[in-house]
Amino acid sequence: MANESENGQEKTEQPTPKKLRDAKKKGQVPRSKELNSMTVTVFGALGLLFMGAYMIDHISRFMHAGFSLSRAEVFSAQAIFDKFGAALAEALAGIAPFLVLMIVVAIFTPLMIGGWAFSLEALAFKPDRINPVNGFKRMFSAKGLMELIKAMAKFVVVSVVAIVFLWGKADEFLGLGAQSLALALEHGAWLLGLSFLVVASALILIAAIDVPFQLWDHAQKLKMTLQEVRDELKDTEGKPEVRSKVRQLQQEMAQRRMMEAVPDADVIITNPTHYAVALKYDHATMAAPLVVAMGRDLIALKIREIGAANAIEIFEAPPLARALYATCKLDREIPSHLYFAVAQVLAFVFQLRIARDEGVEPPAPPDPYLPTDEEV
Repeated sequence: MANESENGQEKTEQPTPKKLRDAKKKGQVPRSKELNSMTVTVFGALGLLFMGAYMIDHISRFMHAGFSLSRAEVFSAQAIFDKFGAALAEALAGIAPFLVLMIVVAIFTPLMIGGWAFSLEALAFKPDRINPVNGFKRMFSAKGLMELIKAMAKFVVVSVVAIVFLWGKADEFLGLGAQSLALALEHGAWLLGLSFLVVASALILIAAIDVPFQLWDHAQKLKMTLQEVRDELKDTEGKPEVRSKVRQLQQEMAQRRMMEAVPDADVIITNPTHYAVALKYDHATMAAPLVVAMGRDLIALKIREIGAANAIEIFEAPPLARALYATCKLDREIPSHLYFAVAQVLAFVFQLRIARDEGVEPPAPPDPYLPTDEEV
């Protein structure tokens, strides 16, 4: 059954990035207790296996230092304190590496699926946490049932693995009584550590099931209704009227910048009334003509007015104007299939300038050639 919000709407939408950030600030991140238990026990078993000899050696020294006292030391308070300090330092030196390993594992394991999240809000006192009614609701909820199933599954899996392993190693355990004390202690410690590791490894199966479930459950809890998504969009980007006004202002600023570039154009190619495209070309710095302004209807009229006021040549070529408007982008070079047609127009414009400067008869205007669809 789909999740429902307080107003009855179904939570069908995935959480937005803002929703995820807000949840993390509140300390709501996916966590798996089974993953924590598994890593702590497995690494604890590995630590005992590989550091066991080192720890036993230091503990033996600790025991020896604590119980081997001379008569003079027994009756000397200072000697007793010195012996105690030396024994304590020996014990700490023996268990310190193991404790450091456990602390590191305990701190970094939760970061594997939820990342770092520290929130004072999560630590705040909430009366509903100690409300017995809410406690009973949590106990008999779907989550409580899931926790019960996980606990029973852990018990069954660990029990089966432990029984199978101990049954297979029964001869070795029973054979410890026939070994010397030192050898039996060493062999027994190894068997104990190995048993701990095998039993702890059984929790990997539980963690492998629980981690995906916790990720899914966390995503389900943060799902949003369509109305919540719309409300968040309004909060983050403003109301539709405001966004429309912002877009309008942006368009006006873009048009203003475009109109300021018209006086730098070499030619304005028109429809002649519906379309206008202003082009600029400098053979020394440009590989192809550049579109500095373009528009239709009122914008086209404004481009022509600015062009006329700045003595920019206006060339009427309806098919070419429509083709440029349809295929070109502002502040971009014209497409290659229009090179020849635009080159004819620019050549005419440059020849016209020379003719006017020299007072000779102007050249005849060209009829720009546009390639067919097959040629394009």
